[in-house]
Amino acid sequence: MTNIESLPLDPAVVDALAAVSTATLTTVLLKHGLRNVWMRGTRPLVPGQPRHVGRAFTLRFVPAREDLATPAAWASPISTRAAIEAMPAGCIAVVGAMGVTDAGIYGDILCARMHQRGVAGLVTDGVVRDLSGVLGTGLPVWAQGTAAPPSVAGLTFVGWQEPIDCGGVAVFPNDVVVADGDGAVLIPAAMLDMVVEAAQAQERLETWIMGEVEAGAVLPGLYPPNEANQARFAAWVAKHA
Repeated sequence: MTNIESLPLDPAVVDALAAVSTATLTTVLLKHGLRNVWMRGTRPLVPGQPRHVGRAFTLRFVPAREDLATPAAWASPISTRAAIEAMPAGCIAVVGAMGVTDAGIYGDILCARMHQRGVAGLVTDGVVRDLSGVLGTGLPVWAQGTAAPPSVAGLTFVGWQEPIDCGGVAVFPNDVVVADGDGAVLIPAAMLDMVVEAAQAQERLETWIMGEVEAGAVLPGLYPPNEANQARFAAWVAKHA
């Protein structure tokens, strides 16, 4: 566990990214050389779950070790319970669970406390437990699904706010996470401003392209746009500015 300070996220950035799909974000990040930003296994627990945006608050599990992964560990100073009390409002808890699907990292009581503290969501490459209870808390969750056994049946919790692996993606504290129906995507903190600007531009372009497709336009030269269509798009942007 480290003492990395949780940074606030500008509400204007949250609003901007809430209007951008994770599909668009992966395209923008790919154009800037980042291919591995979609966290595998992070599916919305509820279909149609709204998009959420927040700074990553990281938590890390390692394989279960019998002398450490015990119910008594839940009262340890280094525990999932203690980690929740360190989570700031507006963050997204990103939990590296090594893709384990037969031990639930969090259940209804822990999710209820997270929701009470204003946590924006939970993203994990693992699973949760107490499904009906978790759904009842109102906390948005992205995970591989659910399992009845507790975390200590297959995992050992070792700390929070340190670099983790979640779904094959390196996640650092205070990176930005956007999660929607396609899963969760990571934006490196240092690239945030650039990505927001580029993503908004990409969304505008794709909105225009979709309008052209709906009007019967053919795809070659339109998607991506050639020089003539770039000029038409620029005129459309100027008209709708």
